[in-house]
Amino acid sequence: MQGLHRSHRCTEVSNANIGENVTVMGWVQKSRNKGGIIFVDLRDRYGITQLVFNEETNAQLCENANKLGREYVIQVKGQVNERYNKNANIPTGEIEIAVEELNLLNSSEVPPFTIEDNTDGGDDIRMKYRYLDLRRNCVRKNLELRHKMAFEVRRYLDEKGFLEVETPVLVNSTPEGARDFIVPSRMNPGQFYALPQSPQILKQLLMVSGFDRYFQIVKCFRDEDLRADRQPEFTQIDCEMSFVEQEDVLQLFEGMSKHLFKSILNIDLPDFPRMTWADAMKYYGSDKPDTRFGMEFVELHDIFHAIEEQKEEKFSVFANAAYIGGICATGCATYTRKQLDALTDYVKRPQIGAKGMVYARVEADGNVKSSVDKFYTQEQLQEVAKAMNAQPGDLILILSGDDAMKTRKQLCELRLEVGKQLGLRDPKKFSCLWIVDFPMYEWSDEEQRLMAMHHPFTSPKPEDIPLMDSNPAAVRANAYDMVINGVEVGGGSIRIHDAALQQRTFEILGFTPEEAQLKFGFLMNAFKFGAPPHGGLAYGLDRFVSLFAGLDSIRDCIAFPKNNQGRDVMLGAPGLVDQKQLDELLLDLRQAEA
Repeated sequence: MQGLHRSHRCTEVSNANIGENVTVMGWVQKSRNKGGIIFVDLRDRYGITQLVFNEETNAQLCENANKLGREYVIQVKGQVNERYNKNANIPTGEIEIAVEELNLLNSSEVPPFTIEDNTDGGDDIRMKYRYLDLRRNCVRKNLELRHKMAFEVRRYLDEKGFLEVETPVLVNSTPEGARDFIVPSRMNPGQFYALPQSPQILKQLLMVSGFDRYFQIVKCFRDEDLRADRQPEFTQIDCEMSFVEQEDVLQLFEGMSKHLFKSILNIDLPDFPRMTWADAMKYYGSDKPDTRFGMEFVELHDIFHAIEEQKEEKFSVFANAAYIGGICATGCATYTRKQLDALTDYVKRPQIGAKGMVYARVEADGNVKSSVDKFYTQEQLQEVAKAMNAQPGDLILILSGDDAMKTRKQLCELRLEVGKQLGLRDPKKFSCLWIVDFPMYEWSDEEQRLMAMHHPFTSPKPEDIPLMDSNPAAVRANAYDMVINGVEVGGGSIRIHDAALQQRTFEILGFTPEEAQLKFGFLMNAFKFGAPPHGGLAYGLDRFVSLFAGLDSIRDCIAFPKNNQGRDVMLGAPGLVDQKQLDELLLDLRQAEA
């Protein structure tokens, strides 16, 4: 096609171009026929410019413009004029282009939903036509934000001496993590690759290789059940450093996070506080606490236990509880019975699993009115209010249970819900912190054994190494997570670099020496050839971008995401393959159960 060029992008046409002839291209956003004059909004990636077709000037041209539908692709040439009715909501709102030549580059069927920020398309149809959804300004901006963040990450790490190194996508399946995506090998019948859950072992081998500082913005794959912040394939900012201790890693990557906030959002962040895992669980019931607001937990077990011992008639819910904890919602004594019942129903949902909720209002006169008034005297309730530091006008919410950790997690959900209702979880406010001193191991009821809380390559804290023989459950890890607004955006650890210590860790996790050698022999062998002390972390790029964009889900930060069933409804993946392909791979399929 001759003459296929543009002199300006839509947003580049401004007052400075008034009187000039320009050529622009793009998609028809909408058109308006005002009787003899047709206005067309032309959209490209950069913005919108208004076009004007005048019947008095060129009737044929006006007739052709009247045939343009939404999402037609056109080229126009014309003169830039000052706009009569200016639009302050768009950068080009002071000008328009009086069209002198119109070229239709491609027509379009009527889109299945409107290509606008406030679209009428539901999630399913938008995902089916994702290439149309990406034309929407609000979605495109998320991808532009992602690009800027990735660019700044590369800029920062390059300045700090990091090398970007690609690692394989076809690797061996490893235990101790999420389910692997499995890839059959035609050239090695009956054998399988796995897609990497992360480049963990490979980046450790790069440290053994002497690369010193490595990073990669890399695809990772985990066959997990999905939720808002999970996708079967996601992107990590993966980093590793040699000859470092935990503090070195925290300082460098806190610096990177501050750089991103400053360069992208123009926000200067203070130094990130540190919180131990034990304190996070005690005061927030979560290893990723949202610290944009207070409402910390107060443990009430000892108080209620002492009160119950003085009573003849026991309140069995508290008397028999292993854990009792409460939060104080400032100024919420005005909550109605309907609101309180709704909160009770919220924590009793199967996803949370609490058996009920006790509440107490501190009235304006200082008296405490509670849902369990008949079991406690005013003096006893005042004692509880004092422990909660509750003031007149405050609302106390209490949960109890047989399992301390489970009840804390339930109380965490209640805290977050109340914080949401009170408008305390502002997406434009950022509260960052490090969670440190994680347990090295956690008990798995399913496996009936200890499992690595992070992964089996995490180093124990040096002072806790003796406990690996006597009490491995008490061992703390040299591990750390960065948490922003209640979202774990990254985490890592100082790694084991000693073959004997790595072997001891595998023994605690239930691996026989033969199993450890089969799965990780190459790593332990590598440690025998002068492995340096090393550590690192990985950020979830998708989560990081979604936080910056103020989104609840990572889907709109990914160009072509999967739905909640892990399906790409646009591509129809996963799908069936030809029998010929199965035969080449020596695979037989069983019929899936209905």
